[in-house]
Amino acid sequence: MNEVKTPKKPLIYYYVIVLLVLMLVNFLAMPWIAQRQIKEVDYNTFISMLEEGEVAQIQLQDQENRLLFTDKERDTVYKTALVGDPDLTERALDAGVSISGEEIQQTDPLLAFLISWVLPIVIFIAIGQYMSKRIMKNAGGPNAMMFGKSNAKVYVKSSEGIKFSDVAGEDEAKENLQEIVDYLHDPKRYQEIGASMPKGILLVGPPGTGKTMLAKAVAGESNVPFFSMSGSEFVEMFVGMGASKVRDLFKQAKEKAPCIVFIDEIDAIGKKRDGQLGGNDEREQTLNQLLTEMDGFEGNTGVIILAATNRPESLDPALTRPGRFDRRVPVELPDLKGREEILKVHARKIKVAEDVDWEKIARMASGASGAELANIVNEAALRAVRDGRRYATQADLEESIEVVIAGYQKKNAILTDQEKWTVAYHETGHALVAAMQTHSAPVQKITIIPRTSGALGYTMQVEEGDHYLMSQAELENRIATLTGGRAAEELIFHSASTGASNDIEQATKLARAMITRYGMSEDFDMVALETVQNQYLGGDASLACSPETAAEIDRQVVSVVKRQHEKALKILEENQDKLHELSKYLYEKETITGEAFMTILER
Repeated sequence: MNEVKTPKKPLIYYYVIVLLVLMLVNFLAMPWIAQRQIKEVDYNTFISMLEEGEVAQIQLQDQENRLLFTDKERDTVYKTALVGDPDLTERALDAGVSISGEEIQQTDPLLAFLISWVLPIVIFIAIGQYMSKRIMKNAGGPNAMMFGKSNAKVYVKSSEGIKFSDVAGEDEAKENLQEIVDYLHDPKRYQEIGASMPKGILLVGPPGTGKTMLAKAVAGESNVPFFSMSGSEFVEMFVGMGASKVRDLFKQAKEKAPCIVFIDEIDAIGKKRDGQLGGNDEREQTLNQLLTEMDGFEGNTGVIILAATNRPESLDPALTRPGRFDRRVPVELPDLKGREEILKVHARKIKVAEDVDWEKIARMASGASGAELANIVNEAALRAVRDGRRYATQADLEESIEVVIAGYQKKNAILTDQEKWTVAYHETGHALVAAMQTHSAPVQKITIIPRTSGALGYTMQVEEGDHYLMSQAELENRIATLTGGRAAEELIFHSASTGASNDIEQATKLARAMITRYGMSEDFDMVALETVQNQYLGGDASLACSPETAAEIDRQVVSVVKRQHEKALKILEENQDKLHELSKYLYEKETITGEAFMTILER
């Protein structure tokens, strides 16, 4: 179980406590100590000491009805009751002692100094030491207060760590990294033939594909020290501190060679140097130091660098050249077989029914990353618990895919009768246009149950296998399918609704890519008019053409979408009876499976 930590108190809390302690010392402790140091005697003893010349100072305290006096050496303070003695002044004058208002020091001066000055200083020093230890602990230990020191985490082989057997769907990446592990286990086999291992291996791919997990698997498989650090940990407020951390990291690594150093999100320090004034000097100094350590004047024998990034195109060319990162390992989205293997790996952690068709689940989860597949399995287990079952079923896994794609079902969303008919015809229009075209993915499911993502319904199409190439006819059919929902609304209700906004966005994006990137335009032929940036982070595209060409692109995009819209409208007009029958079934049942859809269509 995780430790439940008490909330951390602010710094002012401790200073208030110190202030209260000092006030208690001054107003309670000091008078009590003074009171304990005064000796009480009777009045006759005072008269006797006065007549014998043993009194040095007298103080009258009328309000407290007492008399204080000291001995001849002024070391001891005495007190006695103040009685009505009219001869007191005369007796004091005869003894050579004056009765004055000067206050008698009731405590030891040394003790008063210790309590009033030394004690507060000691308390404040103790508070400062305690707070500095807290800051160091919260910032990662003693090294947090040592500027320029690397705080990389060091791992060794662990029987409970992640192994290559726990990573599925990335066979090529595992093969590349397994070679590194084999080299570290038996370097002589490679040295006999004169081969040397790459100094650096760069893992690139979309988020969630398992780059960091592969690095953890290397740590679990190898018997050598494994240093792990994030690129952002090198970035410091003070110029030069990041470079100092790089030097310290490689110094530690060389002392423990052979070893592996893993830098996650290396693009935080490895971006291209633009040379502009006012740039980030700290980041560039850190990058320069990293370049020198990886392949500089001094050798880097026995240290293998692993790095991961989602933006390889933003890295400095000097960092990605051979000699530094000799090998680039793509960690792409898994294919159909890979998705099935990943699902089975994550299914080991939960209880699953024996009749689950993992291939069907993998086909339905087309385009999902490893992290998304893990989330799908976990959502299925959560759904099984909510429904009171002891294991996850096929239905749980299929529903969890829909949850990841479109969100949870909105139980409280109540559509009006007209809205429900509109959504039913809209989704049936998509499915019917897809079914009546060749080269289109089969319909898996149609539903008009609203989802938390904002969708009032959706049509799920599932490919039979993985497709790495798409023809122009397939792209045009997909655009026609996207326009089928709006075409059905126009055909039946003779009006348009806002429900096609996402369809319009996808159809426009696909048509623009056909013209600007795929060379599927007769006018532009094989000319690239767009450049893709951050291919692993959304793949944003920017036009690289003149304004006149951009205007022509817009006209052709409109023409492509309009042509496919008309084709979809024609298909629905020819199959209007089936459109009514399927929409009525969907309106009544709210969900229709692919098998039921094809049965009605072929009836």
